[in-house]
Amino acid sequence: MDFLTLVMILSIIFFFYNLLKMKFTTHSDAQLPPGPKPMPIFGNIFELGEKPHRSFANLAKTHGPLMSLRLGSVTTIVVSSAEVAKEMFLKNDQSLADRSVPNSVTAGDHHKLTMSWLPVSPKWKNFRKITAVHLLSPQRLDACHALRHAKVKQLYEYVQECALKGEAVDIGKAAFTTSLNLLSNLFFSVELANHTSNTSQEFKQDIMEDIGKPNYADYFPLLKYVDPSGIRRRLAANFDKLIDVFQSFISKRLSSAYSSATSLDDVLDVLLKLLKEKELNMGEINHLLVDIFDAGTDTTSNTFEWAMAELMRNPIMMKRAQNEIALVLGKDNATIQESDIANMPYLQAIIKETLRLHPPTVFLLPRKAITNVKLYGYIVPKNAQILVNLWAIGRDPKVWKNPNEFLPDRFLNSDIDVKGRDFGLLPFGAGRRICPGMNLAYRMLTLM
Repeated sequence: MDFLTLVMILSIIFFFYNLLKMKFTTHSDAQLPPGPKPMPIFGNIFELGEKPHRSFANLAKTHGPLMSLRLGSVTTIVVSSAEVAKEMFLKNDQSLADRSVPNSVTAGDHHKLTMSWLPVSPKWKNFRKITAVHLLSPQRLDACHALRHAKVKQLYEYVQECALKGEAVDIGKAAFTTSLNLLSNLFFSVELANHTSNTSQEFKQDIMEDIGKPNYADYFPLLKYVDPSGIRRRLAANFDKLIDVFQSFISKRLSSAYSSATSLDDVLDVLLKLLKEKELNMGEINHLLVDIFDAGTDTTSNTFEWAMAELMRNPIMMKRAQNEIALVLGKDNATIQESDIANMPYLQAIIKETLRLHPPTVFLLPRKAITNVKLYGYIVPKNAQILVNLWAIGRDPKVWKNPNEFLPDRFLNSDIDVKGRDFGLLPFGAGRRICPGMNLAYRMLTLM
């Protein structure tokens, strides 16, 4: 039996299951947000296209900023405007705070051991507290400013070396290596990669690309038992590989005879203290690390790469940013410090404009309705998947003039920030599930 035949058989079975399910469902389709008419069995799955964020943005022009689709068997609600996002996060954040978990991240029970995918629960709240208070607190971030400076200096020296040799620089790879080493030093006091090796690229390809791939098992739940694309199996192997790396650092630290007097005072020391106090177990530590390294590397490096691409397309803007930096640093050409960033409004505007036009992820991680919710005059049914299209919101013409143009000046003399309070700019999300690594990512972006 070939794959297509298997899909058809399972889809037909699920089609009849859905007919029975719909018969006993309390909400009416008339109450759902408008959307394109779904096909039998497959729903609107063929309207995803190669770039779903663009496809959904185009559909929203016809059906509105709150839209419903049926992706296979999954009722999906798409938010595509700042106005709807504001109502969602200010009025309905609690009711829409659950997670719609992709089949891929169930590998190794990752979804049960990490705050990104756990439902709002005591365990989730504890993970958020540990991250905010112990791992990525403002005090810890302030204390490691020298580390961030050192990693950026390494990046600068690598670019300078390539220039002297006449070699091209892969900006994305260089930024990814910098982000990876920043996290590995912050957490373990070690380097995980260097600019001349392929270690960072392998990490990116092995895990990040599979997490972002469309997966039929997400649209037809019966397929989750088959894993037809092999994504879950590959991620399980790669999660294990990454956990083995983390475990080697943990085992070495546990077996060493270090004392509090010789402590490295890094995040691993904190995690081991929490392990000893039974605040966390070893499985939770490993998957928490996977979560943070996944989120903290690719997104930062992608944003930096886009910023450089936009500046290279706009040499006048590039020169203006260089002049601002030179003016702040003065004639002695001192090394830039984080404290200097506050005096560089144009640099900050470039970062914000990049995050608007090229958000770290085109969709926020999918949410799920805990109960029936009224939103924008329609009903979001219980268990529906909610996708917030950041790519579309960043181009919302009701919020942004000339939304498809890269114009950093729009942020000058503006108090718009990226902290989830301005709903036309939500690169790190909003509400109770806002990205806990936001402050570290933003500090690193401005410094790079």
